Amino acid sequence: MKLSQFKFKLPQDRIAEYPTPHRDDCRMMVLHRKDGRIEHREFMDLLEYFDEKDVFVFNDTKVFPARLYGNKEKTGARIEVFLLRELNPELRLWDVLVDPARKIRIGNKLYFGEDNSIVAEVIDNTTSRGRTLRFLYEGDHDEFKEQLYALGEAPIPHEIIKRQSEPQDLEDFQCIFAKNEGAVTAPTAGLHFSKSMLKRLEIRGIDQAFITLHCGLGNFRQTDVEDLTKHKMDSEQMFVNKECCDIINKARSEGHKICAVGTTVQRALEASVSTGGVIKEFEGWTNKFIFPPYDFSVADAMFSNFHMPESTMLMLTAAFGGYEYTMKAYKEAVKEGYRFGTYGDVMLIVD
Repeated sequence: MKLSQFKFKLPQDRIAEYPTPHRDDCRMMVLHRKDGRIEHREFMDLLEYFDEKDVFVFNDTKVFPARLYGNKEKTGARIEVFLLRELNPELRLWDVLVDPARKIRIGNKLYFGEDNSIVAEVIDNTTSRGRTLRFLYEGDHDEFKEQLYALGEAPIPHEIIKRQSEPQDLEDFQCIFAKNEGAVTAPTAGLHFSKSMLKRLEIRGIDQAFITLHCGLGNFRQTDVEDLTKHKMDSEQMFVNKECCDIINKARSEGHKICAVGTTVQRALEASVSTGGVIKEFEGWTNKFIFPPYDFSVADAMFSNFHMPESTMLMLTAAFGGYEYTMKAYKEAVKEGYRFGTYGDVMLIVD
């Protein structure tokens, strides 16, 4: 497959800048892989496609307020700092991206907060935009994290949401079942699930399993190679525990459906499955890149938002739904006015 095969025309007004007033109030396109049908439904109709003892697998990673704005020493230049991950809690070391990168060099100090209460020093250049910062803070670690996060905002990708951050964003940009902190972007398919929808799944007898994959910005990086076999995904930390394995493996052995809620869940499942189709406990990192053609080993169904042209999330979705079928559905979604992106509508792919 080539990168250009995932290009399609997406008008800017199709990209949702805000979520709907209620998480579960969105449209749902249903793709039937066996007969090629496309249905236009509402998200609240999803229970019609699943039975008792089927399993929904969610990603319970928790997004932290990763985008900060500071000022450079002496010049006072405004610098955007995007926290990627904490490297060393004791030394207050963080892996970050800075913008504009050309203004930041090793040894520079950055000041954050109206009273410059937090100071950071650049100690390493890792990439053209990446840096390692050492925060110069004397208090204990929990106090430091609390103050640092208080200065941050929801890390909604600028490439998708072309507006200023708002206070409500951090709550909107978080799945209600989010538990394990470490993501710098939300597993967006999970954003649609409200408390009432999870309760409806429970009443229906549909089981829920949770993996943790800390979503990184690599999901939104532009793919810069035409030959997809040469593309390298950023590594992301993931955890699959015994309880999750037991729920999924039992359901599969009994012939029940497994529904992956989002592309990150699909990647985690495929990274932790054995050659015999059994999910195994996993703790580590994955840079698994899935694009057509690909033979999935675990999920029978999949939820996914409508993704951007040439994105790796679209490629994975097309691998699961079938390339021709998925791209046909995307063209129809544009025509029918579906909302794309982080806060957009949802696609359900079933057999």
